[in-house]
Amino acid sequence: MTEGNSGVDQSKPSIARVYDYLLGGKDNYVVDRAVGDTFKHDMPGSVAIAHANRQNLVRAVRELALAGVDQFIDMGSGLPTADNVHQVAQRHLPDARVVYIDNDPIVLAHGRALLEDNAHTRVMQADVRDPQAIREHPDTLALIDFERPVAVVLSAILHHINDDEDPRALVRYWQDQVPSGSYFFLSHFRSGNNPQTTEAEAVLQSTFGRGRWRSDDEIRALFGDLEILEPGIVPCSLWRPDAASDPLHAGAAEAELTVWEQLIVGGLARKA
Repeated sequence: MTEGNSGVDQSKPSIARVYDYLLGGKDNYVVDRAVGDTFKHDMPGSVAIAHANRQNLVRAVRELALAGVDQFIDMGSGLPTADNVHQVAQRHLPDARVVYIDNDPIVLAHGRALLEDNAHTRVMQADVRDPQAIREHPDTLALIDFERPVAVVLSAILHHINDDEDPRALVRYWQDQVPSGSYFFLSHFRSGNNPQTTEAEAVLQSTFGRGRWRSDDEIRALFGDLEILEPGIVPCSLWRPDAASDPLHAGAAEAELTVWEQLIVGGLARKA
């Protein structure tokens, strides 16, 4: 990334840009790489969280597209990287519509450049904690038909919403907005009650003031009364793995995962 990019505070790290760095991207600054290197060097193996989550997202979007779901709202989408939601969905449904939301201005700039020729995909700069503004945004209204099933993607975003910001209320808002037959994909940091959880949470809280590892029961509660589909809420590496997308974990058991891989879980739910 050009270090002189105007309009961006390069003195403060960004969650989206740190995540980009951990996934091997180049849309990040020195300050972001410093945070990422804390995970890479001080917590060996922790980068597996980012990769396991990304692979889970790809599989979930693919299955939804194959099931005929052609509308996606991706909350806290982060920077464009390989196999974005629109690329996976449009590979199977060329007319699939995707709205990306992130509060980082770099995401907006890079996303719009990447999607300039894609009429079925929009990127907006917005805060996921203000769902009504997202719901009423012209980009959302232009692409998403709320009379038909919608897939709401909450990949690795709700753990950046602190308890006093009521992440469950955010899910409930979107649940009320979409019709029956809609889907919710959610992945989240899972507390392991171990030193790795404590250390990683401390880094995020001290850097960003957010980053909440939640228990299995707390994560389950975020889904409310949505119907959680098989295999339930499980470590991302174990969510319907297949040899093509995740040969390392196809047929694996949770006991075989690293401690870090067990600290990120995913689940897909349906609104009845």
